[in-house]
Parts: sequence; structure tokens; C-alpha cells
Amino acid sequence: MTGMVDHAGQLARGAQQMGIALGDDQAGQLLAYMALLNKWNKAYNLTAVRDPDEMVSRHLLDSLSILPFVSAGRWLDVGSGGGMPGIILAIMLPGSQFTLLDSNGKKTRFLTQVKLELGLDNLQVVNSRVEAFTPQQAFDGIVSRAFSSLADFTGLTRHLSTPDTRWLAMKGLYPDAELQALADDFTVTASEELAVPGCQASRHLLILRRTA
Repeated sequence: MTGMVDHAGQLARGAQQMGIALGDDQAGQLLAYMALLNKWNKAYNLTAVRDPDEMVSRHLLDSLSILPFVSAGRWLDVGSGGGMPGIILAIMLPGSQFTLLDSNGKKTRFLTQVKLELGLDNLQVVNSRVEAFTPQQAFDGIVSRAFSSLADFTGLTRHLSTPDTRWLAMKGLYPDAELQALADDFTVTASEELAVPGCQASRHLLILRRTA
């Protein structure tokens, strides 16, 4: 029965399995975010995952799995959609700044509501196409989860970077074909196969840098 699943326990066990320290306040915020996602999803179609029992592993734990690779600083979550992984990272790293960018107004309205309800002062929501987005400062890191191909992800965000910016691309299967199409001045500095508790599908994280 759906109503019987202990989402708090599922989240705590999953974080523990991944070696991620999760405070009570952070766990509460993550579950409050999931409740909002579930509520708004009915009207706004924010995620294809309809079952709250699947949301813990496929959204919360999946996003948490990249936390060890996210350094402190200014981050952009491009094509944030329902807020994965940006909202989760903002909850976990209150000392860093996160900008969540999406061109879909319904999705950015939802993200703005999450920011307000959870009191995430380190979060900025921007409703824009990425190529039209011109912030005052470049980003230390740019992350995406299922936003586009690696070539588009890096190419469309190139203007938002410095020579030190790191790109974190969350992927399913290892994207061999996409890597062939990558611009010459981008290089993969690390690739990690991620083990997400409760998720059977293949998950990979690719970390890219621009080479001079």
C-alpha cells in the first residue's frame, strides 16, 4: 500500500548507504519538497514519476548521489524542471548559491513556490532560455540532469563560465555517442558510475572542464 511506505526512513537509509550525512532539518526540507512536487505535479506535470514511493529514490537520492562532487561556490542548474538536482543541492549546501534556470514558466512558478515555502535564501529562480541568460557573474559549476546532449549542455552554457568552471552532467547509460560530438576544447576530467539506492537503472556522472 502506497500510504504505508515510510519515506523518511527510505530517505535516511538511502543517504546512509551513500555515505551522506543528512541532518534532521535537511531531511525534513527534502521531504517537504517532495510533498510539494507531488502536489503540484497533478496540475503542472513536473515529473513523469507519479508514485511518491519512487520519488525518494528517483529524485531525492538520485540528486543526492552527486553531492560529493559539488564544491562550494556559485552553481547553475540548467533546465532545472521540477528542481532536480538544484533544490536538493541548495538544501544540502546552504553556504553555496544556486541558480535554477528553466524556460518553462509553470516550472519556474513551482520552483519559486518551493523557495518561498522552504525558505531557501541561497536559491534564485530564473525563467529564461539558457542562451538568453546573461548574469552579472559567471558560475563555478554548472549542472544538468537530463537537460540535453553533452554538446548542447556545454555549448549553450559556455558564455556562463570561467576557465575554472566545472560542468556536471547527470546521465543514465554512459554517453559514448554524445562524447564524440563534444567541442574540442571540452574534456572529461572524471566519470563516475553512481549507485543510487532503490534505482535499478544505470546512472553516470560526467565532470567536464574547458581546456585552454
